[in-house]
Amino acid sequence: MFELIPRERRTIAPGVVHVPDWLDPDAQRRLVAAAQEWAAEGPGARQAVLPGGARMSVSSVCLGWHWIPYRYSRTRDDQDGSPVQPFPSWLADLGARAVADAYDVPEVDYRPDVALVNSYRGDARLGMHQDREERAPDPVVSLSLGAACVFRIGSPHHRRGPWHDVELCSGDLVVFGDEHRLAYHGVTKLLPDRDVPDIGVAPGERINLTLRVSGLA
Repeated sequence: MFELIPRERRTIAPGVVHVPDWLDPDAQRRLVAAAQEWAAEGPGARQAVLPGGARMSVSSVCLGWHWIPYRYSRTRDDQDGSPVQPFPSWLADLGARAVADAYDVPEVDYRPDVALVNSYRGDARLGMHQDREERAPDPVVSLSLGAACVFRIGSPHHRRGPWHDVELCSGDLVVFGDEHRLAYHGVTKLLPDRDVPDIGVAPGERINLTLRVSGLA
């Protein structure tokens, strides 16, 4: 069983907040342009290979720390070994503003230092998983650009339901922390029939940025 959450700002579960249309179209265009530049640098985006040999359907590029299932590295070890791209300070500022707005506080001590920039196309999806490679308990910030999707979030203890299914559209913000910082979550499908603003994404593409505090030296 799952619950389909309506498109209004609300707390989905303790520590999990969805803010529709948090990014205006100009901010979305700037993020899309930046994501395209990051994906074109060096060896570019890649579909990570899981320990069992399966290849992820989502293409990703990392900033700050390079994520390899299931660890971080300062170098792109599963590509050409080059240094990971730096995490820009303006993106950390955006992450801090996102957490403050989501939790409705004036300011927060939140300085993310790692980002996964994921591109979804066609039938790409993301299975239920936890973001647990970080050593810090700070929240995860998720920003959606382009095609809509169904985002599923559940328990921090197991993959089984009940789940909350949330329709995320371009410009939406999700922050999850506190007791749901380690909640299982994923993307079950894209919704290509939803309207998308003219922000520079390819037809049918969804770009998602997740910002995290690694807690690594």
